[in-house]
Amino acid sequence: MKLQNSCTPITFIKTRFLPFSHTTCTKTIVTNSVDATIVKTGFNPNTSHTNFQLNHLVTKGKLAQAHQLFDQMPHRNTYSLNTLISGYVKVGNLDRARELFDEMSVRTVVSWTILIGGYSQHNQPLGAFKLYAEMCRWGTVPDYVTFATLLPCCDETVMTETLTQVHSHIVKLGFDWTLMVCNSLVDAYCKIGSLDLASRLFMEMMVKDSVTFNAMITGYSNNGLNNQAINLFLEMQHWGIRPSEFTFAAVLCACMGLNDVLLGQQFHSLVIKSNFVWNVFVSNAFLDFYSKHDSIDDAKRLFDEMMLLDCVSYNVIITGFVWAGKLEEALNLFRELQWTDFNRKQFPFATMLSLAATETNLKLGKQIHAQALVTEANLDVLAGNALVDMYAKCDRFEEANVIFASLPHGSSVPWTALISAYVQKGVYDEALQLFKQMRKAYVYGDQATFASTLRASANLTSLSLGKQLHSAMITLGCMSNVFCGSSLLDMYAKCGYIKDAIQVFKEMPIRNIVSWNALISAYAQEGDGEATLRTFEELVKSGHKPDSVSFLGVLTACSHRGLVEEGLAHFKSMTETYKLDVKREHYASMIDLLCRCGQFGEAEKLMNEMAFEPDEIMLSSILRSCRVHKNQDLAKRAADALFNMEVLRDAAPYVNMSNIYAEAGQWEDVSKVKKAMKDRGVKKVTAYSWVEVNHNVHVFTANDRTHPQIEDIRKKIGLLWRKMEEEGYKPDTSVILQNVNEEVKVESLKYHSERLAIAFALINTPERSPIVVMKNLRACVDCHAAIKIISKIVGRDIIVRDSSRFHHFRDGCCSCGDYW
Repeated sequence: MKLQNSCTPITFIKTRFLPFSHTTCTKTIVTNSVDATIVKTGFNPNTSHTNFQLNHLVTKGKLAQAHQLFDQMPHRNTYSLNTLISGYVKVGNLDRARELFDEMSVRTVVSWTILIGGYSQHNQPLGAFKLYAEMCRWGTVPDYVTFATLLPCCDETVMTETLTQVHSHIVKLGFDWTLMVCNSLVDAYCKIGSLDLASRLFMEMMVKDSVTFNAMITGYSNNGLNNQAINLFLEMQHWGIRPSEFTFAAVLCACMGLNDVLLGQQFHSLVIKSNFVWNVFVSNAFLDFYSKHDSIDDAKRLFDEMMLLDCVSYNVIITGFVWAGKLEEALNLFRELQWTDFNRKQFPFATMLSLAATETNLKLGKQIHAQALVTEANLDVLAGNALVDMYAKCDRFEEANVIFASLPHGSSVPWTALISAYVQKGVYDEALQLFKQMRKAYVYGDQATFASTLRASANLTSLSLGKQLHSAMITLGCMSNVFCGSSLLDMYAKCGYIKDAIQVFKEMPIRNIVSWNALISAYAQEGDGEATLRTFEELVKSGHKPDSVSFLGVLTACSHRGLVEEGLAHFKSMTETYKLDVKREHYASMIDLLCRCGQFGEAEKLMNEMAFEPDEIMLSSILRSCRVHKNQDLAKRAADALFNMEVLRDAAPYVNMSNIYAEAGQWEDVSKVKKAMKDRGVKKVTAYSWVEVNHNVHVFTANDRTHPQIEDIRKKIGLLWRKMEEEGYKPDTSVILQNVNEEVKVESLKYHSERLAIAFALINTPERSPIVVMKNLRACVDCHAAIKIISKIVGRDIIVRDSSRFHHFRDGCCSCGDYW
């Protein structure tokens, strides 16, 4: 057969490959053999040359030119298509790669493996395994490269059954003796959490190398089996297998899990002896280890000594400084990073944005945002979420929502970022609405989502939503998370269900300082000083070190119960025993404790010792106590200090001082204070109470007539009033500080907001069921006395949370012991 072209393939091969010294006979034999191969395979030298050019363009990343050349090719083969598909895979355009793949009439194992690798490299394991199943149905036999490409993409979304089926294929095809495939399989089992299968395969492998051990050690450490990871490393040393940089990184991860700084330092010594200290990957792992164990100074020392730095090194040390609260140092290092030649797209924009969010520094946040835009780093999901968080925490919710809308919403992360920001800013209704939108979009939250949403429901005292979240957490397996458990405890406590809060604490598999603080705060809100102090002692015995939040809970409880000696002892131990800094809120609690007990001299002495001026909270506390203890002189001084402040949260200081004058019958002074309040433009906060019935929240104000059931509510109050009088109740009209007659005062007391809420709940809830009412301000003395009697009359537990604490009324008594 003669090929119809001027330069035949035979001539082409002869010219380039056959030496001229060969005999004519040899030439004839070789020529005929090559000719037969060319005819059989359809080899075309022009196509081969074009394929070489095509591969060169793809390698250089010139994909548009490569596709243009591909379109101009008169003859294409499988290699041409495989090359172009690999190009699209590299840039992440899997849709176009799949289109080209579907156009192929002949697909080799290489074609399938390239596309499987695309899904694998771009974190789409389900797509990769689906394509592998399609390959098997097509009849193409995978090779060891196929398995080595498929298995590394495994994560928690891959079912164990799916992976075991692939394992059976590997055994059937005889690749279970291939070390690369077995290593990938061990790693895959670890990634999906099937450590028992990973361990069994590891034990059965006849040949192991450092990669095998690394996969198993990483699997153990990532799944919290840190002791097993350390023991396996020691076994690795016993077998004389030299560790790699990945080995030390995995072992350090185990040390972090064990929270063992000494063990980490020992491994650092081993790294130095093993001459791995020069390896930037290992050094970065140690930077991360020290920064996460409150050893930021050691981390900075290591950073300064490192012979080679990369962008990761800067990212780790900057993040470490941010976590340690050393924000100025973090900023300086970020400025230093600007002068390096590292890829700016890899700069720690998310970390720096979190710094701006923490400091509510909008100017810095905008500067970081501008840099992220220039480098297109804002397209990164982490940076995008951090931008949402930063703008929201800086009270720029409009910008936060614009960025949120531009982010992919398939993940719970951007939703959680905005929900958390709403919660931290106290915009709880919007947070709950956003959570509902997330669920409607079929996005399931993670632990952080539930923790934030529980905080919102706790602050709105929405027990029904809290219970729904509790149910969802059980379904999604979030109950083992210590932060979710702590938030759930806090929710039940703030909704007045202290027994449920205690039960949540008892059922927590893991407890940290956050869990203990949540329980201490729960008891403190209840005003149960004895239980608070007992829990604090249990915290110390558990081995956890109390922090500033722990002491704040203790001091608050002492204030609610008048435990002066205990409060002073714990306040003193903060600095002397636990070496903690005393913050404003701790001083405020101590001043409140002393003033409640009438020890104004001690309170003033403590304020003089402070490194800062008394704030509105401290002075307001003094003013309230002065009213109780009739100390008008100190009240005037505290009021003057408050009135001279540039900013006041509300009119409470004016109201308190006006009440002090009213109680003394100094109506002229009352008028002066009210005029000053009016001139300043501050208004008295309206008192209101709310109660949740049948998943709906009903809000009442004093003398409210707007509720649909108001006539029934008033009839109920009238009935209760008569029964209360039979029990010996006499209204305390001294709490009505208005210059009106007694009948008007009594009528006003009847319809205070908490009484309206209680009457409504009595009408609309089953008998004997508890009633939980919330109030935005402190309950008055007369309402407190009235509710005690009501609880006895109706035979129900009535729980009232005012701005100060919880009151549990039962059988005519209150948990506060009439001290609040």
